[in-house]
Amino acid sequence: MSDKKILVETSARHVHVTQETLEVLFGKGHTLTSKKELSQPGQFASTDKVTVIGYNKKDPNGPRPQASLSILGPCRDHNQVEVSFTDARSLGLTAPVRESGDIKGSGKCTLKGPAGEVELEEGVIVAKRHIHMTPSDAEEFGVTNGQIVSVEVDTGKGRKTIFADTVIRVSEKYALAMHIDTDESNASCASGVVYGILIK
Repeated sequence: MSDKKILVETSARHVHVTQETLEVLFGKGHTLTSKKELSQPGQFASTDKVTVIGYNKKDPNGPRPQASLSILGPCRDHNQVEVSFTDARSLGLTAPVRESGDIKGSGKCTLKGPAGEVELEEGVIVAKRHIHMTPSDAEEFGVTNGQIVSVEVDTGKGRKTIFADTVIRVSEKYALAMHIDTDESNASCASGVVYGILIK
């Protein structure tokens, strides 16, 4: 096992959309413009935001809760809304823990943009915590794609945390980084630049 540390990044709530959905929300021919490059090569936070509309579970006829989420680019071949459990509760959404892309039978919501709305019958998830690795990273750490590991995060703030059930994701397109959501980040006081140690 390598002693090399892994950058731990907090992935805040966000949305991935198809080009077709993007054009319904923002108008025909609309494209995503990068606002900030992300750690994974080719991925970026766009300048566009979309309103995610949930469900009023206490009063189905009352106002539906909503929140503004950033769209990450580039466009994908499926629509996906990634939230924390706290977000899901406040928006009245059903959001199972899933790996990115595994959306079959997941939660539904409405996406609203300046030009139109899209009803998603599935696509709302809480992202399973994971580590992006290149094949050479995986060899160095002695792990394989899809393997479930644990990672110790100690920020020195009295909240040392061991994140079990962390999935390894390996691709030549990745850069080494672990992604956790805002609930997990808050639980471990993971603000600023944070590193973890893979303990398997």
